Parts: sequence; structure tokens; C-alpha cells
Amino acid sequence: MRKFVPLAAGLTCVALLSGCGAGRSLDRARPDEFAVARQAPLVIPPDFALVPPQPGAARPQDTAANAQTLDALFGGAAARSPAESGIVTDAGADGDDPGIRSSVGDPGTTVVDKGSTTRDIVAAPEGDGQDAKTTTN
Repeated sequence: MRKFVPLAAGLTCVALLSGCGAGRSLDRARPDEFAVARQAPLVIPPDFALVPPQPGAARPQDTAANAQTLDALFGGAAARSPAESGIVTDAGADGDDPGIRSSVGDPGTTVVDKGSTTRDIVAAPEGDGQDAKTTTN
């Protein structure tokens, strides 16, 4: 039995090392990491529609922020239909007071007291409403 142990160990080593050889079963097709070629850089064709800016000329993106906001929200000024113009005229569009914001904050302006509930709602801290509770009076 002692003679078979080294022989079995030797055969096991030979069997394990035979897997390291380049046999047909282990020779798989794989890319060659040394055969890499560089790609040519991308070339952007010139745009002949662009013209260089003139020194001292106004920049086209320097428009009023208010006008940009209105154009982004509402798509610019649109013509009103005759029906819409009639409704706006009947509602008194030409009778607006340009100084209305000044007179609203005037201490002499008459206001209606809506009660403590409305005042508490307006004065409530901003939140997502997850901690809201109701009470009965």
C-alpha cells in the first residue's frame, strides 16, 4: 500500500498539469490584446451657416429674463380670436388700475376679517401635510 501512495500522487499531478497544456478542448478563440489599433478621431464638418460675431454688437442671448420666461411658459404672444377679444373687453380689460399694488398695501384699505381659522391657515408653516391634525371645537 505504501508504494501506491506516491504513484497515485504522481498520477494525480500529471492529470492536473495536463489541463494546463494547450489542447484542442482548451484552445478557444479570444482577441489578441496586442493587436489593438487606434481609431481615427471624429471630424466635425464645418458649419457654413454660422458667422463670427461682430465686435461691439449685442449678443443674441442677452434678452430680458422676463421676456424669456414668458416665451418659455406661454410660447410668446399669440393673437386673440374675436370671441376672446370680446370677452376680455366685456370683462373690463381696458379699465385696469396700474397703481393697484400700491393701494392694496395701504393701511386705509378696507379688508374683511375672515376669522382666526383663516389667519392660522395662512400663518401655518410650510410642510407636506403628513403631520396635519384636526380638532373639533
